[in-house]
Amino acid sequence: MSCDAEEILTRVFGYAAFRNQQKTIIQHVADGGDALVLMPTGSGKSLCYQIPALLRPGTAIVVSPLIALMHNQVSILKEAGVAAEYLNSSLDAASARAVEQALRAGALHLLYVAPERLITPRFLELLDGLYATKQLALFAIDEAHCVSQWGHDFRPEYLQLSILPERYPHIPRIALTATADRPTRDEIIKQLHLDAARCFVSSFDRPNIHYSILEKAKPRQQLLSFLFQQQLSRSAGIVYCHSRLRTEKTAAWLQQHGILALPYHAGLSTEIRAEHLQRFLREDGLIMVATIAFGMGIDKPDVRFVAHIDLPRSIESYYQETGRAGRDGLAAKAWMVWGAGDVVQQRRRIDLSEGAAGMDYETYRRLSHNRLNALVGLAETISCRRQQLLAYFGETAAPCGNCDNCAAPPQTWDATEAARKALSCIYRTGQRYGAGYLIDVLRGELTDKVRDRGHERLTTFGIGGELDKKRWQMIFRQLIAQDFVSVDERYNALTLTPSARPLLRGETHFLVRLPPEKQERPKRLRKGGTLEYSIPDDTAGALFERLRAWRADTAKTRNVPAYVIFHDTTLREIAAARPTSLEALGHIAGIGERKREAYGKQLLEVVAAYVAAYGINQS
Repeated sequence: MSCDAEEILTRVFGYAAFRNQQKTIIQHVADGGDALVLMPTGSGKSLCYQIPALLRPGTAIVVSPLIALMHNQVSILKEAGVAAEYLNSSLDAASARAVEQALRAGALHLLYVAPERLITPRFLELLDGLYATKQLALFAIDEAHCVSQWGHDFRPEYLQLSILPERYPHIPRIALTATADRPTRDEIIKQLHLDAARCFVSSFDRPNIHYSILEKAKPRQQLLSFLFQQQLSRSAGIVYCHSRLRTEKTAAWLQQHGILALPYHAGLSTEIRAEHLQRFLREDGLIMVATIAFGMGIDKPDVRFVAHIDLPRSIESYYQETGRAGRDGLAAKAWMVWGAGDVVQQRRRIDLSEGAAGMDYETYRRLSHNRLNALVGLAETISCRRQQLLAYFGETAAPCGNCDNCAAPPQTWDATEAARKALSCIYRTGQRYGAGYLIDVLRGELTDKVRDRGHERLTTFGIGGELDKKRWQMIFRQLIAQDFVSVDERYNALTLTPSARPLLRGETHFLVRLPPEKQERPKRLRKGGTLEYSIPDDTAGALFERLRAWRADTAKTRNVPAYVIFHDTTLREIAAARPTSLEALGHIAGIGERKREAYGKQLLEVVAAYVAAYGINQS
């Protein structure tokens, strides 16, 4: 192919310049090199293999773990005029044969397949034929973290992709992921035999995402407050819950308050899950309430928020899940509530787990607890959340100014003395009781249970009367969260961990963040049970809304998600520039040659009608 990477970027994809390391990665792979690419969601990972696929002779094979993701990627490429197809179980036999025939004929630039299909004898035979005729351009392994047995996205079929370099030597491979800490990164390299690959690690920072983490009180009510106070109740978003039941109840709760929300979890039928996913991808302003069964490969760019009403499993999971917001680069929110019960549940899950293959149980348990502790540390931190989040991935940063701690630094309290009292009380009562009972002893409340057990005679009885129950609950919660105290799963009793010893001796301090004096409350309810909702007066946004309406109609006609036609960022730029010619339209980011030919005239008509209706002087 005679064109170069920059020309393809502009002509096909409609962008004027590469970002960050894109150009270097593309050139490296186009020249035949292997690569491991760690790049945050929304930063243009796909171009790193799509453009080399157009630069190299033959067909690029893209390994993708989800049917929905394949469909979206292929739809986007076809809209840009690229010859792309997928082979998966959604195709009937005749359609699959037609794709295979196109592959053999050299008519495809990219073919998307699932790892399960790639390793079948039939498909490997197809690849053998391409390899023999020098028509195999490259292998792209998307969502490469699926090879890691640590994550909930683990796919054992990914492990078998290690056959590629042995069977097809000298064919470049590029593995891509948005989420991988150092152990996961090392595992990807080991399992996929990418030891000689060049590693490209971009900044993990997502500066457009605002992070906020709150103490859990009434999570559904808190979620409702967040949605309306941030004017997000009519925006696309994802709410993560830890259980199927909570998912169902939360979706119903939002619906009762006039919010378009659907549940998604593994307990739903395949048909219902597919329907809900399609509605989320194609409709504007729909909120998906889901377990971790939902999310990997979600390519919807205009998700304005991701909320957690339960604690994720690790910082890596939190980063991956919150990273589904703001893929278009516009402002987005990552909001979470959490409490001690979440930590107890996660530690119980770890302790009851069978561990990971190839790793002894104690090592698995220790590393899993360390990952959970790192997430708890993020939730409890009194400093910039983005700093701590990036530090986990080995990246240093200045305070961001775009998280709750930066916007309103939390009050702190040196609770060392209170913590020592609590630990002493746990010890002197025999490490057999829960927080509620221990608080009664500390506050000197002579209940029947305290009297029956003779604990009013202990030296710790009544030594904590200066603090109310709510403050003691916070202290016990944070003692659990910071791993000074563990919970016996059989009796829900609190016991001391080895970390408690230096704290009891006064060798370390116990600083905690003070909760706000009052929890946030929802705005006043209107008749009918919905909250007051107001849309900011934005006259400049009128054209953008007209363009969105045109896009929705066009997407419906073409039976694709709206963002496949154009991203919001492109429509906003059109609304701001109000172009009057096809040439001017060609300078808008995201409008390549094919899209300008297909939609240019219609876009100009929408702009002209708006200008005429409002009497705007275009000069």
